[in-house]
Amino acid sequence: MVKKRVPEWMNSSLWTSNPSPETEERYTPIPIPIPIPKPEPIIQTPPIPEPQIVKQQESIQEEEEEEDDEHHGPSFSPEDISRQSQLLAELSRKVINLLELRRLASQGIPDGAGIRSTVWKLLLSYLPTDRGHWVAELARKRSQYKHFTDELLVNPSEITRKLETSTRLETDESKLEDKGLLPRSEIPQGEHPLSLGKTSIWNQFFQDTEIIEQIDRDVKRLILTCISSLGIHPLQNLISWLFFYLQEALRRILIIFAKLNPGIRYVQGMNEVLAPLFYVFRNDPDEENAASAERQTHFLFCRVVKWIRDHFCQQLDNSVVGIRSTITKMSQLLKEHDEELWRHLEVTTKVNPQFYAFRWITLLLTQEFNFADSLHIWDTLLSDPEGPQVGTGSLIIGYVQETLLRVCCAMLVLIRRRLLAGDFTSNLKLLQHYPSTNISHLLYVADKLRARSVG
Repeated sequence: MVKKRVPEWMNSSLWTSNPSPETEERYTPIPIPIPIPKPEPIIQTPPIPEPQIVKQQESIQEEEEEEDDEHHGPSFSPEDISRQSQLLAELSRKVINLLELRRLASQGIPDGAGIRSTVWKLLLSYLPTDRGHWVAELARKRSQYKHFTDELLVNPSEITRKLETSTRLETDESKLEDKGLLPRSEIPQGEHPLSLGKTSIWNQFFQDTEIIEQIDRDVKRLILTCISSLGIHPLQNLISWLFFYLQEALRRILIIFAKLNPGIRYVQGMNEVLAPLFYVFRNDPDEENAASAERQTHFLFCRVVKWIRDHFCQQLDNSVVGIRSTITKMSQLLKEHDEELWRHLEVTTKVNPQFYAFRWITLLLTQEFNFADSLHIWDTLLSDPEGPQVGTGSLIIGYVQETLLRVCCAMLVLIRRRLLAGDFTSNLKLLQHYPSTNISHLLYVADKLRARSVG
């Protein structure tokens, strides 16, 4: 058997990242920038006071840095500015060309104009391409989500109370009171709090308790991580209100999803996939859209989880659509493009790809990079120009998965020299704590792998 020769382009220094002391340390769980929601007009929330700076020199230095930021503002490359103008032009059309939008968005969506929210809604079919239908579609989604909250988030005691009113015995209450008796209501056996019937709302409520408690723990941990990343004490007035607001919004989305999808319910890690969506829609520059972030996030979260739902289902782990099968596809993709690296990892050092790729794939790389870079990767995952239109069934799931696996394979190729020089321990640490890298370059390498596969 002839061993495949490593392509010359992989040996180029351009495809590797030099090791640095900084990259040996793991990123802590990605601190997601907290979107500070605007309170109702009647609520006047004082701004968070800036911490006191003891040293005058540090204060002067910070003021100078703030002045520089005000003068220069965020820096964008000429390519970003050009792409932003093209995206704005496409979004202004009466009927948007989705193929062109996907081509532009796959290169990354500049944050300057705050257009990522609208682009993602179009890419995920939340909005139709005809702008004339937006108002009607948004009204329909608003009504649908209200129905979900009214039906799925109601307390069983409220339902019981309504049943008591509707089934009250037709008796003359005044006559009963004259006899010293209180009027009584009939409660169906199935709606009694102690009922064990399968259709009992109380029995279902107690069965949901365990999942809801898990959701509460995961959401609270996620938000506390975000708040601590800002260096703010969580008991400050504004932060307490913000903590409650975000926790309740994310909690409602996950509970409704779990009840609408009894086959999957809620699996730990879904909260990490939810966070980027909520952040993007809550930071929409349009205040009306930002106020509807919870509803928008619910529908688009359901769409994204549809792509990866089989990875969250433990019963499917060993099936052709389960997470182990997907990890095997990633391993085969690496072997196809770089057999030397594949052999060193899986044969020589015996690093099982499940040790690192399980998190990469199930959480859509949200935990491997800083938040801004994760959003850039999602731009590409959601808008692969070579894939089919969103909404064409299982075909889109395959294309999203293919794009994700190419990005994962490119992550290995970029650090191949360090991996080839490492043993089991060092390689496992490196892959579980992926070093900082240029995301545009990473996505370029992933696209290069696609071109080689096609060729």
